[in-house]
Amino acid sequence: MSVLTFEIAEDPPARLDKALARDVPVQASLSRSRLGKLIEAGAVAIDGAVVTDQKAKVAAGAVVLVTLPEASESHMLAEDIALDVVYEDDDLIVVNKPVGMVVHPAPGTPSGTLVNALMHHCGDSLSGVGGEKRPGVVHRIDKDTSGLLVAAKTDAAHHGLAAQFEAHTVERYYRALCYGVPDGNDPRLRGIRGVSFEPGNILKLQTHLARHKHDRQRQAVLFDGGRHAVTRARLVERFGQPEVIALIECWLETGRTHQIRVHMAHAGHGLIGDPIYGGKRKLPAKALSEGAIAAVQGFDRQALHAAVLGFEHPVSGEMMRFEAPLPRDMLDLIEALRG
Repeated sequence: MSVLTFEIAEDPPARLDKALARDVPVQASLSRSRLGKLIEAGAVAIDGAVVTDQKAKVAAGAVVLVTLPEASESHMLAEDIALDVVYEDDDLIVVNKPVGMVVHPAPGTPSGTLVNALMHHCGDSLSGVGGEKRPGVVHRIDKDTSGLLVAAKTDAAHHGLAAQFEAHTVERYYRALCYGVPDGNDPRLRGIRGVSFEPGNILKLQTHLARHKHDRQRQAVLFDGGRHAVTRARLVERFGQPEVIALIECWLETGRTHQIRVHMAHAGHGLIGDPIYGGKRKLPAKALSEGAIAAVQGFDRQALHAAVLGFEHPVSGEMMRFEAPLPRDMLDLIEALRG
């Protein structure tokens, strides 16, 4: 248990939780939500008197004492599951997540997740995130998308990484295989709302995204309501005669659920193997070899891989950038398409 002491600066916000969030020392890495829980738990005293109302008023010059309990054991189970660790230090860990692994426990998948694996792998090196000994997950990739993901081991790292994701300063590049060839010379694309091209034949998709009205498992493209979403993509390689499939590189300005998958489907270039947005397409018999067509039709997950992850280390300030090669199934599919 430790005690943090600081003073409220001039012109404080009307609510106590907002005032504490503004004035708490940066190195404490306490979010407003975490401070709110500490207030309600009776761990905050103002000028010597405990205050439990987050909406209470506080005056400039008031002395704040925050009692920080030792991190409690998490309710999530540690499981001995092999991890492909790309980088690890005292503050964070970067892993290359395999296809089929869910990132975080949920009612349908209470175990076998990346978080369960991190709980076991990190063990006592987890100093606590949000008051619990658990890894801090600041972004997710879908169960059947492979690739790079960073998790925090400390409150300070969690706070710093979350701020970078919120500010959209994290570098995230994906590789994907899609139906058709997204090219600026295609007049069809020029006529789709939310689709444009930037210099260098860069496809830009700018819409809003929200849960589908009738299918809660899907995201839907909107232009009123929902959350702003921007994806960019460029051609890497074309396949077929005529060209019917493309290898593309996508990067995110925002990070919404299923963003690349739903955006590429909106542009008419759904990802191969995507069971929700891609669909099965009939490929011209003469465009590809029989083996290539069979490989496309048999690919049983979205052909999407988080290949590059770059960010500023939240504690040291060092710029970090990691790359993960394409997984075996996508490499095999590309080889079949080339053949």
